[in-house]
Amino acid sequence: MMPQLVTVKMMRPNGRPIRIWVPVLPVLLVLSPLVVLAAVVAAVACLVYRISLLRAFGTGWRIMSALPGTRVDVEHGRAAVLVSIR
Repeated sequence: MMPQLVTVKMMRPNGRPIRIWVPVLPVLLVLSPLVVLAAVVAAVACLVYRISLLRAFGTGWRIMSALPGTRVDVEHGRAAVLVSIR
């Protein structure tokens, strides 16, 4: 299943958090021309490096399917960023 929502929480040095919710599907639809271009570039790269095209795109889909539930926490001093993919 493709991720549906990305939540970004930034802790400012003064302790007040900023939360941003980003729905994946609308962003993907807006950026679809770039996604198509990236897929063509990936296909050409697979052909140049003699990698199976089907296997490469299958692996990319598996990585996308494994993203829901991923959390990334980054702290530096008193500032912090939390990214959660659902």
